[in-house]
Amino acid sequence: MSGRVSIWTDGACSGNPGPGGWGAILRYDGHEREMKGGEALTTNNRMELTAAIAALEALKRPCAVSLHTDSQYLRGGVTDWMEVWRRNGWRTTAKKPVKNEDLWRRLAAAAERHDICWVWVRGHSGDERNERADKLAREGMTPFLNRTARTGAQ
Repeated sequence: MSGRVSIWTDGACSGNPGPGGWGAILRYDGHEREMKGGEALTTNNRMELTAAIAALEALKRPCAVSLHTDSQYLRGGVTDWMEVWRRNGWRTTAKKPVKNEDLWRRLAAAAERHDICWVWVRGHSGDERNERADKLAREGMTPFLNRTARTGAQ
């Protein structure tokens, strides 16, 4: 396993659902890589999950990872709920389908090959890279905001 990679992720959405974006920063051995993207119609939770998935899928080999997120949904899902969902056939304890199952499954696959420490950080609290990940997420959303404004779509 390679050395420790530090990752910061964030998702953003204008309306929920609405145009959304995600951002991620990967840091290893003094080098940083920034990533961003978005979708025309999505939710904030889907963008939070997509940011983590994209960052983990970008790693070329198994790594020790510290993944920082301000999303309780992402962190709680990974650390508390996902194993139960898997055992229950991707159903909640109330026997309902897990929301965003497609992304949870993809995240599980992406996380499987890494040793990940999931770190929750308070959003908009001055954590420099969390603030930068938020900015990247908003930038990832921008092309879809412009498209919505031009077409008048919601």
